[in-house]
Amino acid sequence: MLAFITENMGLFIGIAVALVIILILASGYVKAPPDTAFIISGLRKKIIIGKSSIKIPFLERIDRLNLKLIPIDVKTSNAVPTADYINIQVDAAVNVKISSEKEKLALAAENFLNQKTEYIAQVAREVLEGNMREIVGRMRLEEMVSDRQKFAQLVKENADPDLAAMGLDIVSFNVQNFTDGNGVIEDLGIDNISQIKKKAAIAKAEAEKEIAVAKAEADRQSNDARINSEREIAIKNNELDIQKADLQKTADTKRAEADAAYEIQKEEQRKTIEVTAANANIAREERNVLLKQREAETKEKSLDAEVKKKAEADKFARQQKAEADLFERQKEAEARKFEIEKEAEAQRSKAEADRYSKEQEAEGIRRVGEAEAEAIRAKGIAEAEAMEKRAEAYQKYNDAAMAEMLIKVLPEIAGKIAEPLTQIDKITIIGGDGSGVDSVSGNVPNVMAKLFESMKETVGIDLGEIVKAGTYDAKVNRNIHVSGLESKELPEETTEIITE
Repeated sequence: MLAFITENMGLFIGIAVALVIILILASGYVKAPPDTAFIISGLRKKIIIGKSSIKIPFLERIDRLNLKLIPIDVKTSNAVPTADYINIQVDAAVNVKISSEKEKLALAAENFLNQKTEYIAQVAREVLEGNMREIVGRMRLEEMVSDRQKFAQLVKENADPDLAAMGLDIVSFNVQNFTDGNGVIEDLGIDNISQIKKKAAIAKAEAEKEIAVAKAEADRQSNDARINSEREIAIKNNELDIQKADLQKTADTKRAEADAAYEIQKEEQRKTIEVTAANANIAREERNVLLKQREAETKEKSLDAEVKKKAEADKFARQQKAEADLFERQKEAEARKFEIEKEAEAQRSKAEADRYSKEQEAEGIRRVGEAEAEAIRAKGIAEAEAMEKRAEAYQKYNDAAMAEMLIKVLPEIAGKIAEPLTQIDKITIIGGDGSGVDSVSGNVPNVMAKLFESMKETVGIDLGEIVKAGTYDAKVNRNIHVSGLESKELPEETTEIITE
C-alpha cells in the first residue's frame, strides 16, 4: 500500500491542485445583471454588464455601478436674465444614467464608484443648472416660451459634453415651467390672445362680407331663374289650353255620335230584354211549381223521420232518466241511513261525555263544598277559641288591661288634641306679658289634665299615677299610690305598685 502511494504521489498532488483550482474558480464566479456593471480590478481590469465572469479570490476585487435611471428636478436657484433682459426662473425634469459605453463607463467608475445615487444626482443637477442658465441668457423670452422643445434641445446639447466627461448620459430633458416675477409671460399671453381675437374678428368680417356678396348674387340668379321659369310656364299653359279646346271639340262630336248610336242600340236592347224577360218569367214560374212539389215531398219525408226519431229519443231519454232517478234515490237512502247511524253514534258518545262531565262537575262541587265547610268550621273554632282566650284574659286582667289600653291610646289622644294647633298659620299676640303664648302652648297639657281628672271621676282610674308607675322613683323607692286597681288583677310588671 505504501509503495502504491509512493508510486502515485505525483498523481495525487495533481488531483489535489486541480481540486483547489476548481474550488477557487467556483468561489470567484460572479454574474452581473443588466442594470448593474461589475468592475473587476487587481491582476486585471474588466467590466461586466449582463454577463458572467470569474474573480480570482484574494488577488482581485469586485465593485458595482448602478446603471438605472436617476430622476433629477433641475431648478434655477434664483432669477436668470434672458437675452432681452427679463429675469425668469426655469423648472425642468431630467433623467440621467451612468453610460453603458466602455469609455464613459470607465470615467464613471473613476468618478462615482461606490457612491450613492443621491451624490450622482447632486453632481448632475449642478452641471445641468449651469448649462440651463447659459442657454437662458442666449435666448429671448418669447422664443423660449413659444418653443420649449428648442430650449430643451439646446440645454441638452450644451450639457452633454460636461456630463459625458463624468461618464453620464442625458436620457430625457423636459421643461416643466417658466416663471417671472413681473407678469411678463402673462402679458405675452394676453397680447397673443388679443392678436388672435383681432385676426379672428377680421377673418369673421371678411367671411361675412363674402357671404353677403354670395348671397346677393345667389338671390339675383334665383330671381332671374324664377322669372324665366314663370314665362315658360305661361307659354306652355297657353299652348295647353288651345290643345284642350281642340280636343274638347273633337270629343263633343264623337260624344254626340256616340249618344245617337247609344239610343238606337238601347232601343234594340230594350226589345230584346223584354222578350227575354217574358221567356224567363215563364220558365221561372214552371221551375217554381216543380220546386214547390219537390219541397212538399221532401218536407213530408223529413217530418216523418223527425217524428220517429224524436219519439225514440224521448223514450230513451225517459228510460235513462228513470234509471238515473232510481240510482240517485238508492244512493240518497244509503247516505241517509249512514248519516242516521253516525248521528246516533255521535249522540251516544255525546251523552256519555256529558254524563261523565256532569259527574266530574258534581264531584268537584262536592269537594269544594266540603273544603269550604271545613274551612268555615276551622275558622269558627279558631274564632271561638280566640274569643274564649280573650274573655279569659279580660277576666283575669280586667282593670289592669283597661289601664294599659288607655295608656296606649294616650299619645293618639294628645295628637288629636294638638291637631287644631297644626292648622294655625299665623298668630297675632296683643300685649307684651306673654299670656297669649302661654295660653296657646299650654292648651294641650291642660286638656290632658282635665281628661285624667274626668277618667278618675268616671271610671275610678288615676292615669297620672299609672304613668308614674314606670318612673325610677316608683320602681326603686316604690313611692306611688294607684287607686281603683286591685293588686291581684295587675300584670306581673306592676305588682310592686303600692295600692290603697
